[in-house]
Amino acid sequence: MTNALSELLKTRDWLMADGATGTNLFNMGLMSGDAPELWNVDHPEKIRALYKGAADAGSDIFLTNSFGANASRLKLHGAEGRVFELNKVAAELGREVADAAGRPIVVAGSVGPTGEIMAPMGSLTHERAVEMFHEQAEGLKAGGADVLWVETISAAEEFVAAAEAFALAGMPWCGTMSFDTAGRTMMGLTSADMVKKIGKITHQPLAFGANCGVGASDLLRTVLGFTAAGPGLPIIAKGNAGIPKYHDGHIHYDGTPELMADYAVLARDSGATIIGGCCGTTPDHLRAMREALETRPRSHAPTLDVIAAALGDFSSASDGTDGAGPVATPRRGRRRRA
Repeated sequence: MTNALSELLKTRDWLMADGATGTNLFNMGLMSGDAPELWNVDHPEKIRALYKGAADAGSDIFLTNSFGANASRLKLHGAEGRVFELNKVAAELGREVADAAGRPIVVAGSVGPTGEIMAPMGSLTHERAVEMFHEQAEGLKAGGADVLWVETISAAEEFVAAAEAFALAGMPWCGTMSFDTAGRTMMGLTSADMVKKIGKITHQPLAFGANCGVGASDLLRTVLGFTAAGPGLPIIAKGNAGIPKYHDGHIHYDGTPELMADYAVLARDSGATIIGGCCGTTPDHLRAMREALETRPRSHAPTLDVIAAALGDFSSASDGTDGAGPVATPRRGRRRRA
């Protein structure tokens, strides 16, 4: 399947994705508890600014403001009947910014989890999950998204439902899961488990990987786990800008642009092809990441000790790929490399 992302991947050995959506919208005035997706219609100028911030900082790919624009999550705001509209506008605004950039930029239609637990553990059926993801996919497709991008998924069943929905929409896609529990997703999957699951999906993604999670160190350990499993697909790394800390009534991420520059290079050297940031990542972080990726030479895959020295210690002694159970390790601050 030929599309903007696969064409760009043919010409480059790494691509830079975008940073945070929520963090940057909060900086623009979004209040806690508000639905960011409603801003696509209510404050389109701010959503254009969100996208343009990533484009101007050097991103080759940015995600649309549609993470929570599925019927289940929008129902919390009385907007479950606006799924198609809000997704379509999210992609249309992205298309405007990308087409005006003067260089190829991929508009990726963000699709987040439903917020429900899938059967048999919960009440969400496979059929209903596919229906919700398909509705969202059709809106993003109509708005001009180049590729669909499901992210922050914890359950393999939800990942598979999204892939099926994207096949119904006839759209290429990428997907990331969040490994935030001792190197596993909340539902217990390791990086090796994810590679196996993806190999069984009929409608294959263009790329896959990890986003969000605990911190940059843990995410890179997951990337190394993907690489070791030999997936045969480009790997995505979208780590948080440091560790979240509560200060003055707000969550702040302690990762500096310098730390994220180190992270970006280590992600590339660990085997990631598409590299971006997640929570806490601003255009300032992205600019530092782009400069580092362009100027620092490629090196061999880093050891876990090198990653910890650059970005801080891991949140657990094992990520589960070695057969060990989840044993927590005390977190210390970042240690500078010698």
